[in-house]
Amino acid sequence: MFLRGLGVFLAEGRKERRMYVDGVAMRTIWPIGQRAIGIIDQTRLPHALVTVEINSPAGTADAIKTMRVRGAPLIGATAAYGVALAMNQDPSDAALAAAVEMLMTTRPTAINLRWGLQRCRRVLEAIKLPERAQAAWRLAGEICEEDVATNQAIGRHGMGLLKAARKENKPVNILTHCNAGWLAAVDVGMATAPIYAAHDAGIAVHVWVDETRPRNRERV
Repeated sequence: MFLRGLGVFLAEGRKERRMYVDGVAMRTIWPIGQRAIGIIDQTRLPHALVTVEINSPAGTADAIKTMRVRGAPLIGATAAYGVALAMNQDPSDAALAAAVEMLMTTRPTAINLRWGLQRCRRVLEAIKLPERAQAAWRLAGEICEEDVATNQAIGRHGMGLLKAARKENKPVNILTHCNAGWLAAVDVGMATAPIYAAHDAGIAVHVWVDETRPRNRERV
C-alpha cells in the first residue's frame, strides 16, 4: 500500500518541512519542462502511487473533474498550469478566454480555482502574445510556490497554538476535517502543517481524522 511509504520530515540542513515518498521529496504537481505537467492520480490511492503526465488544457480539466487532483489549493495550481498548456497551443486573447472558461466549470466548490484563473487571465492579458506562454508557465510556478510558503507559515503559526495547548507533557488532541493534508495542496498541507511542525518541535500530538470523503470507499 502506497501510504506505508509516505514520510513527512525535515531534510538535513533545511528549516522547512517537505513531503517524501520512500525517502524522495515529492510534490503533488510538477512541471515537465514547459510542455507538460505531472500529477499524482489520487483516484488510485491509497493502494498504489501512480503518476500521470498531462500535456493539454483538456487533460488538465479532466484531471480536475475526475478528482485525479483534489483539494482547493491543488486544483487552483492545476488550473493555472492548464492555462499555461493552452498558451503553448495558442496565446491569443480568444484562446486565453476559452481556456479560463473551460477550466472554470470543472469544480464549482473550489475557491482557489476561480481565484487562480482570474489571476492568470488578468496577468496574461497585459503581456504581449509572443511572451505569453513563457509568462503563463512562470505564473503557474509562482502560484505553486506561494501555496507552499503559505502552508509552511500555517505550520509555524499553528504550532505555537498547539504548544500553548500542551498540558503536563500530555499529547495535544487534534481533530481534522475535510481534505486538508499534503494531497490537497502542492506540498506540506494546510491543517496538517501545524501537526508536522509540532512533531518536529517534540510536541506529542494525537490526531483524529473524521472524514475521508469524497473517495472513502474501497476500490475494486
